[in-house]
Formats: sequence, structure tokens, C-alpha cells
Amino acid sequence: MNTVLFLCTGNYYRSRFAEYLFNFLAAKHGLDWQADSRGLAVSSNNIGPVSRYAVEALARQSIKLPENQRFPLALSEKDLQAATKVIALDESEHRQLMHYQFPEWTDTITYWLVHDIHLTSPEEALAEIDQKVRDLVDDLRKIDASGD
Repeated sequence: MNTVLFLCTGNYYRSRFAEYLFNFLAAKHGLDWQADSRGLAVSSNNIGPVSRYAVEALARQSIKLPENQRFPLALSEKDLQAATKVIALDESEHRQLMHYQFPEWTDTITYWLVHDIHLTSPEEALAEIDQKVRDLVDDLRKIDASGD
């Protein structure tokens, strides 16, 4: 099984939405991929395990969350080594955090540009992540279909 690891700052909002959406779509299309997510600066100030904005956006698409949701997890070297593909959700924010914490990985991962809630509304950010995850799944489906 291939894995994609989504990174955001707190592993509470953007990366969790991407993880759950990706897993739903990968299962729907029979891809041999699974997503996980981690944070680069996990906080203990969150209310619950996943942001209500992510939960609400997933519910609007009838995507059910696991009953025993885990709380945010910090990124480790082991997580990076285990992943087939790593995507940080906001290059302007996460490249610097990667450089500081995991300098050897800074230029080996993919960066998107989806800002956190203090810069972009949840509706806009989650719609952007939704589209990028769907594009990623489509790309993986094409690769799978070509036999590469």
C-alpha cells in the first residue's frame, strides 16, 4: 500500500480534511493508496480531535469520520520515511518549519499553497484542498491505469 502524508501546522484542520477526503476517494476508486496526516507545530488548545470546519465540510459530502478519532499528532522522521508521497499544505508557512525541523526533507516534499484560517476563510481553503486532493486522486488513477 502506498501512502500520502498530508502536513499542516496543527494537524487539526487542513491536513485532517485532506486525509479523510483522500481516503474516501481512494477507496471509492479502488486505489492502492491511503492517506495519513501530521502537524509541524501541534497545539493542545484545540477543541476536540478535528476542526469543526473540516467535520462540517466532510459531512456535506456524506463522508463519515472514524468513530474513534485521534487527536493531532506531530510529525516525526519515521512518518516521513514511511510515506510514499508527502504534501505540505502551505508552502509559505510549512517550508520554513520543515527546514527548521527536518532540513534534509525540505526540498523532497510537495508543497501546495492553501493558507490557514487567519488568512483564508474555511470555505475557500477547504474548497481549494478539495480540488487539489481530487486532482491528486485523478493523477494517481491515471498512473494506476497506465501500469506505471
